[in-house]
Amino acid sequence: GQRGEAIRDLQRRLGAAGFPPTPGAEAGVFCAGTEASVRAFQQSRGLRVDGRCDADTWAGLVEASWRLGDRLLFLTAPNLRGDDVAELQTRLGRIGFDCGKVDGILGPITARALHDFQSNCGLVVDGTCGPVTLRAIERVSRQTGTGPGVATVREKDRLRSTSSSLRGLRVVIGHFGGLGTLTRAITRDLRLCGAVVISVDEPDARTQAAAANNFGAHVYLGFESRPDEPSRIAYYAVPAFESAGGRSLATRLAAGLAEASGIDPCPEGLRLQVLRETRMPAVLVSIGAVRRIIDVSADVTLIVRNALEAWAGKPLAVD
Repeated sequence: GQRGEAIRDLQRRLGAAGFPPTPGAEAGVFCAGTEASVRAFQQSRGLRVDGRCDADTWAGLVEASWRLGDRLLFLTAPNLRGDDVAELQTRLGRIGFDCGKVDGILGPITARALHDFQSNCGLVVDGTCGPVTLRAIERVSRQTGTGPGVATVREKDRLRSTSSSLRGLRVVIGHFGGLGTLTRAITRDLRLCGAVVISVDEPDARTQAAAANNFGAHVYLGFESRPDEPSRIAYYAVPAFESAGGRSLATRLAAGLAEASGIDPCPEGLRLQVLRETRMPAVLVSIGAVRRIIDVSADVTLIVRNALEAWAGKPLAVD
């Protein structure tokens, strides 16, 4: 396995996150025990479980090192990220201050919720979560339960109030290589049904998410080929938040694909980057080899249209 100080740092961070390499693992060597720890960490974070410390896994390890109170939290560019931010969002949401989905990113919505909390509690309104604000949050939090926060409730209310049809639905169709033929066919079909659609094929997940956010999409639907992994349809979910709209669409798509195309993907709540960064309900369809889905692209195009049409009419109906 690989050796060096970078591997030692990886092993230290895995241990700090609660996933130390197994006894007998050699320090500074990427051995089987270290790989097993990486896999366990990835599983716990809702990341792809492949045992490799890629950019997403490393970012997850860095973010996992932050606990609420370790640092001052405030709006910056680029935005602060970490488990401390996610905990702040969770606590504010449970006491009625909407931070949007719990994504561990301190953006404008979370900053506004923090301002509102400080104003309501008679604190200095500076948008900074320091010791005084944190003590106030902890005091108020003792009176709340552990259920879903206000962001979950408002997402459901928003989806109920905007349910309609394909006509006028703003959709972003994305893919991450090799599936351009399929996504172009889906885009054309949805446009013929009156949807307002853009297609993105940037390899970077953040770039795709930014395009969807800037477009003001109602929904994002992405495709990727993963020959060595089981087929699945991922939607955004973390312990403190689940995208109800994403889960509903993933369930509809999975049912349609299993019935008509021979592809049998499992809906799964994950924290993949494109799902985390998008501000609308989003799903990512992961299939096996490219040829497998290209051979049934006409069926898949129809399945996507039907699933989106049903979802647009009843975005919270899940079988």
